[in-house]
Formats: sequence, structure tokens, C-alpha cells
Amino acid sequence: MASYAKDPRCIAMADALVPLLRRACPENGGGYGGSYQVNLDDEEAVGLGGVELIRAAMRKAARQLGWKATTIGMIGTRHGTMVAVSDTREVPEENDTGTSAGPRPVSDRGPQGWRSGNQLGWSPVYR
Repeated sequence: MASYAKDPRCIAMADALVPLLRRACPENGGGYGGSYQVNLDDEEAVGLGGVELIRAAMRKAARQLGWKATTIGMIGTRHGTMVAVSDTREVPEENDTGTSAGPRPVSDRGPQGWRSGNQLGWSPVYR
């Protein structure tokens, strides 16, 4: 697989994604537990450099925020191309916005609007 780390398109896209990912973190979460999903027309995704470049930009932006990122990308879904990133770091107790006691991995909660259940770990819930 080609590395997109130094691709100018990846760098520019990552820079644009950082504030969006920052805002995607739960309120009072201390920057933990964010997730972000982008749905694009298949042609639009290709025009931006393809799913792999978009995923690389999401990983790069997430790392700039200190996230341990997991990304997924699917082409040709019934809703076009879907690319998502999720922070999988352990949430410290003082930042856990859930109702359970103690820290737990963010991935146990799942990104907002997703449900647990497929081989990738998360599947989108369309409303």
C-alpha cells in the first residue's frame, strides 16, 4: 500500500479535519472519545484522492490530536462512499462521560450514530 503521509493532498485534508475532529469529541470528555464520519458520492471520493487517501488524512488529523485512531472506509455502499475515524484510547475516569463506573475503551461505546456488530467492529446506522 502506498504511503500518503507526505502527499500534499493528505496534509491539506488533515489540516482541515483537525478542528472537525476536535469538535466531534464529547462535551466534558477531555478530548477523548471522538469520532467523525464522512459520506461522499463515489465520484467525489475519487476526486479527493480516493478512500485510502481520505483515511490516511483522517488518521493523520487524529494523531495530531493525540488519538489512537481506527479508520474504516467503504466504497459503493447504498449511500456512496463512507469513511470514518474513531478514537480508541482508554478514557480516564475523570473524563468518562458514560454512566458506567471506571475507565473503558471508547470503542466499547462506539462512534455516535453507529451500532456494534459487523466484522469491522462498527456499522453505520442510517436514520
